[in-house]
Amino acid sequence: MQQMPLSHPRLEISIATQTVQLWDKHQLVKSWPCSTSKFGIGFQEGSNQTPLGVFKVKEKHGQGHSLHTIFKARQPVGQWNPLDPTDADLILARILWLEGAESRNANTLDRYIYIHGTNEERRIGQPGSHGCIRMKNADVIELFDKVEIGLSVWIGE
Repeated sequence: MQQMPLSHPRLEISIATQTVQLWDKHQLVKSWPCSTSKFGIGFQEGSNQTPLGVFKVKEKHGQGHSLHTIFKARQPVGQWNPLDPTDADLILARILWLEGAESRNANTLDRYIYIHGTNEERRIGQPGSHGCIRMKNADVIELFDKVEIGLSVWIGE
């Protein structure tokens, strides 16, 4: 079944409910659980906090890679094996790199704030990241396939 393209898509991310919502005009298309920063909300470089406000998707990375692809500096560097325990905070599956659209969050691109997959899917739904918005790997692939560069993103409390 062919999917209809979205005419006016936007993302809304809620810190309070730990959700990512894809909207098309006034209609909710899909909602997914997420994980924002365990260090809270903030804009300071090096704070590991999730910024608030209006953003856009500046770049997309990971098209065509597998569910467990590990990315470093937005480049694929290997495969994560879920049976191998690790304390590393891995960036997996897909990356949507956010750029701030307001003066308060203008440093977001330089802070490397992403929407991305994770090896800590069991923690999705509660704050746990180092500033990024983590999603389950299958969910971030689904979102990645539905959105384009330039998509408007709002992160709110």
